[in-house]
Amino acid sequence: MSTKEKLIKRFKTLPKDFTWEEMVRLFAGFGFTVKNKGKTSGSRVMFENNDVAYTMHKPHPKNIIKETALKQLLKYLIEKKYIDNEQNTAQ
Repeated sequence: MSTKEKLIKRFKTLPKDFTWEEMVRLFAGFGFTVKNKGKTSGSRVMFENNDVAYTMHKPHPKNIIKETALKQLLKYLIEKKYIDNEQNTAQ
């Protein structure tokens, strides 16, 4: 199993300790790049891949992504067909 596959498998379990760095690696594995929304964007960042984009807040003060954000992202990645829904292990 590749590193990308292991990261996807871990993400799909919606772990309580999923970090920002893991999130960036997950998106990079699908060909996304990180962009700041501008000087006034605060903690908002955009992940872009050609004509597809996903905006989210960088977590602070801790580096852990909240469960609600993970669930929203999982739903988005399934809808955009980056992740197969049949292998989804999250409840």
